[in-house]
Amino acid sequence: MQTRRDTLRQGALVTGVLAAGSLLSQPALAFNKAAFDSKQMADALKGLGVNSPLAESKDVTLTAPDIAENGAVVPMTVATTLPNVKEMLLMVEKNPAPLVAMFTVSPEVEANFATRSKMGQSSDVYAIAVTTDGKALYAKKEVKVTLGGCGG
Repeated sequence: MQTRRDTLRQGALVTGVLAAGSLLSQPALAFNKAAFDSKQMADALKGLGVNSPLAESKDVTLTAPDIAENGAVVPMTVATTLPNVKEMLLMVEKNPAPLVAMFTVSPEVEANFATRSKMGQSSDVYAIAVTTDGKALYAKKEVKVTLGGCGG
């Protein structure tokens, strides 16, 4: 007769083996340290392989507050209806490291992402959609910060 404790122990063992197997079978996630450590937007974009000039587009949307009461937690949403998008980027121009987030888009993923960011001061915020053919289209919004959260 098996006790409840034995059943839980076996379940934990099977779960651990399955989790380890799934981690080993998946490719490692790529992290672009150079892009995230860049101090300027242009350097971050270059580090991500974006060589074409940015072009404003009504098909890229950025939702953020006009005034952020606390720069430590600023909610933002980026989205696009453009076809063939491979990445969505969120950048805060005056942050010490402007690249805030990078979302990989595939045909199975809807290009609509929400996150929170730190902002040290009032700045322009960019949502950038990078297409498979190398175009970079953006939407921009100025967010005013009353209490800095990024080293302020």
